[in-house]
Amino acid sequence: MPASTHRAATNTYAPGFVADLLDAALAEPARVYAIAGLQGSGKSTLAAQLMAAAAGHGLKAVALSIDDFYLGRRERLRLGRHIHPLLATRGPPGTHDVALACETIDALREGRPVALPRFDKIADRRLPPSRWPRVHRADLVVFEGWCLKVPPQTRGELVAPVNALERAEDTEGIWRGYCNEALGRDYPVLWTRLPRLLFLQGPGFEVVPGWRWQQEQSLQAAHPGRRTMSRAQVDHFVQLFERVSRQALRTLPMIADRVVSLDPQRRPFGQPPPTRV
Repeated sequence: MPASTHRAATNTYAPGFVADLLDAALAEPARVYAIAGLQGSGKSTLAAQLMAAAAGHGLKAVALSIDDFYLGRRERLRLGRHIHPLLATRGPPGTHDVALACETIDALREGRPVALPRFDKIADRRLPPSRWPRVHRADLVVFEGWCLKVPPQTRGELVAPVNALERAEDTEGIWRGYCNEALGRDYPVLWTRLPRLLFLQGPGFEVVPGWRWQQEQSLQAAHPGRRTMSRAQVDHFVQLFERVSRQALRTLPMIADRVVSLDPQRRPFGQPPPTRV
């Protein structure tokens, strides 16, 4: 693994900051804490630290990602046939099973046993329910994702393409219009289940291809017998996320309860982060 990848994978947050986040999460009756951030920003790392901190207090924490709730490949292929070919690719709004995410969070909040969905990113498919881990209770749910609570754009903002993929593969704006409509129509019911939100604010979308490539290298290292995406495939893939990611950078600092500003190496500019007034 390249040294830069190793550094990215091992960045951690100060124990006092993590303890403060845990206190904030446990203060909510729902005990659900959300972490938003661009691809590769360190959401999973911070979620793991929160889980470890909770365990240190004798609490059971469960971490979920919006990536766990991708639609299955068959469902996405159907969307690709009937609406737009780009919808066959996982990731953007409109390619998640929002109802399943809500059902899972509700069960955890209410103390009911539930199986946690899992998605195999290398195979690009949801694992069968027989392979989902089952939990019987959770004192804390940490939910992370790249587009959490991002508002949709206006119709006028959708007109101009933001990158080469949109110019070449979404010439009429059908794909981005569908994703934007889904973001405003389908996802707010999930957002209402996330009472507290932390935003890991990267310096700009231009760092995402490199961050996402480091993630792919880590995934490949963890599964040496399987083939992950090439750098060219990653660079194409992240363009699917650019529009909503830029919208997140514009809007989430005013929506999140807390914001942590990151430099290009994912290092936070000071800890603890500022609290939104």
